[in-house]
Amino acid sequence: MPKKTPVILCLGFCLLLSVDWTRAETQSLEKRVLTPDDYAHAERFLRQHTSSLVLGDSVRPKWIAENLFWYRNRIPEGYEFIMVDTNKKTRERAFDHAKLVTAISETTDVIYDPFNLPFERLEFSEDLKSIFFTVESHRYAYHIQKNILALEEDTKDTGEDRNMMVSHDGKKAAFIRDFNLWVRDLTTKEEIQVTTGGVEDFGYATNNAGWSKSERPVILWSPDSRKIATFQHDGRGVGEMYLATTEVGHLKLEAWKYPLPGDEKIFMVQRVVVHLDKNGPRVVRLDMPPDPHRSTITDHIALRSGELADAEWSLDSSQLAFVSVSRDHKHVVLRTANPETGAVRTIMEEKVDTFFESGFNVVNWHVLFDSDEVIWFSQRDNWGHLYLYDLKTGRLKNRITGGDWNVLQILKIDRKKRRIYFMGCGREEGDPYFQYFYRVGMDGTGKVEILTPEKANHNISLSPSGETFADSYSTPVEPPVSLLRSAEGRKLLALEKADISQLLEMGWKPPVPFSVKARDGKTDLYGLLFKPASLDPSQKYPIINYIYPGPQTGSVGSRSFSASRGDCQALAELGFIVVSLDAMGTPMRSKFFHEAYYGNMGDNGLPDQITGMKQLAERYPWIDIDRVGIYGHSGGGFASTDAILRYPEFFDVAVSGAGNHDNRCYEDDWGEKWQGLLERNPDGTTNYDNQANQLLAKNLKGKLLLAHGTMDSNVPFYNTLLVVNELIAANKDFDLILFPNRGHGFGREAYMMRRRWDYFVKHLLGADPPKEYTFRRDPARR
Repeated sequence: MPKKTPVILCLGFCLLLSVDWTRAETQSLEKRVLTPDDYAHAERFLRQHTSSLVLGDSVRPKWIAENLFWYRNRIPEGYEFIMVDTNKKTRERAFDHAKLVTAISETTDVIYDPFNLPFERLEFSEDLKSIFFTVESHRYAYHIQKNILALEEDTKDTGEDRNMMVSHDGKKAAFIRDFNLWVRDLTTKEEIQVTTGGVEDFGYATNNAGWSKSERPVILWSPDSRKIATFQHDGRGVGEMYLATTEVGHLKLEAWKYPLPGDEKIFMVQRVVVHLDKNGPRVVRLDMPPDPHRSTITDHIALRSGELADAEWSLDSSQLAFVSVSRDHKHVVLRTANPETGAVRTIMEEKVDTFFESGFNVVNWHVLFDSDEVIWFSQRDNWGHLYLYDLKTGRLKNRITGGDWNVLQILKIDRKKRRIYFMGCGREEGDPYFQYFYRVGMDGTGKVEILTPEKANHNISLSPSGETFADSYSTPVEPPVSLLRSAEGRKLLALEKADISQLLEMGWKPPVPFSVKARDGKTDLYGLLFKPASLDPSQKYPIINYIYPGPQTGSVGSRSFSASRGDCQALAELGFIVVSLDAMGTPMRSKFFHEAYYGNMGDNGLPDQITGMKQLAERYPWIDIDRVGIYGHSGGGFASTDAILRYPEFFDVAVSGAGNHDNRCYEDDWGEKWQGLLERNPDGTTNYDNQANQLLAKNLKGKLLLAHGTMDSNVPFYNTLLVVNELIAANKDFDLILFPNRGHGFGREAYMMRRRWDYFVKHLLGADPPKEYTFRRDPARR
């Protein structure tokens, strides 16, 4: 593909050349053809093939008591369930797998393998003598010592059961019915309606952020399980989004409230507390104006668990604290409320120039009602740190942490010893994205103790008491080591050491971690490089950039070990160099780094991607910087299309999936947080024009494949059609795949992956792909 290197034809000299070429010279000019065997070789590096080749890498503790937890462990025969006693410092199988599988087989008439049991999750009875699990929608109880299996109940549900939020005491569950909140007694099955007056578009605990919606309520149970903090969700007058199914006959229309940047009306929440009194339920409405549907860590007011974000109860359930976030995310206010009267008091507030966040993936502010204090997270000095405030006066008492590094997530607050246990990054030498576990006193001395010193990325699971924790640490090139530690970080018990011998035997090689300079020539950027396992350093390989631009995460993802990261290595095996790089504009670095392209999302970190790849090409002569591809999904789909349109002289081929190509057509919270509130100028332009891909359509020179699901309720496919329309208007050739009736996650489908591989092989490698290759295992299934 001619682009950067000029070619001069010397006709006079060429006429003197002999046309009697050798057979080898003739073959060298023939187009390369990739075979099904080449694709099958590449497929072996996808997760569905590599995950089973790694043993002992999945220690994810499930705590069932202060000193007991279990986890499911991969072994050569399959999986085993392991029980760990932190007091006794023992690790043993939770039950006799052979006896259990015999009991299951006798009951169900189905023969199972002891280490491939028909369930992945289980529960323990309070006396630890029995376990409970579900097989084929039937719940069973198994007495471990007596080797007795009994059918508990049929677990088929109506759908309503899956959307319940269970109270802390495990005796009640809240759910939504007819726009109101209901509570079910899990023992008697009695149901009571606890709110009234909920109607369509103004219901209680409604779980709708536009881009994400669910029937599960958004609530926060009080510790005593007698109160529920929630809201009445006001979507009245909010604009709608529409999708229609593809089928024979009449289509099914899906319509739901979906606010957009610049809309006059967006979702608002009127905060309430529901009391489950003996004399009947009552609702107390907090005495304050409605809040915008916003939070300090996500573009939803609900956490992944479904719980209400930015809210917490006092330990005695007598007071409620919450944070209100302005529509543009620049102003946050911490408040407390009296749940009996609805009286609200403002404690403190913070204003920023771009966007406020209270942590990385978790809310890090906490109100300590018992000591009249507030632990507050702020990036006011360019780094994420903790501060201690007086709850009564709202005044700063002392700074808790400081320095050029970040507190990421508070995991525990020890009120008695006045210590905070937290995850942090950037404090230790080496990769600034490695997460470590620390503790620090609340007194302001700033003495930070590291509890996990190994230079790696640490995943921590604290015991309920905080006296011990499980630590699983690894790097992108080193497999996990899992162990039990004391609260001081002392090693107590080895759990697992991952075995990747089978992975190595099949030819797997780890990615190459690298560091390059950013666009400013000073800032260090970090990423991973994937190369063919059989790389020939005398050859030149096209380079492909896998991109997710953020701003809420980056391209690389976790720094923990992973045998497969999407199809990066698989794609490399077809004859490419694949790189993922966390550019400026992504989190876990300084505030300045994160807000690098605030107000200009069309930047997408692409200047850093380009300069990074150029540096790698100078470092590695086998990289052909004259043949460059890029691909991504969702935000990565937005960025990959942006790349080939904004930098047509650099990028040759782009594959774009489910892109939010113009954030004026994507949910309001996203654009208004990262781009700012929509401003319209007298000449018809807006401050969002700099990020609209369709406005760059006339620049297309290379090859572009666009793809979208027609029932994508996260990023509606009209985003892609905007680009399509302008490409047609500009008379540009491009390729388009619409996936009928698919949602946002079609990128893992076999057809999409195969077409992506074909596109790069044909247009970047200059080879013919095998026709309609069929994957041996569906890449969408793990």
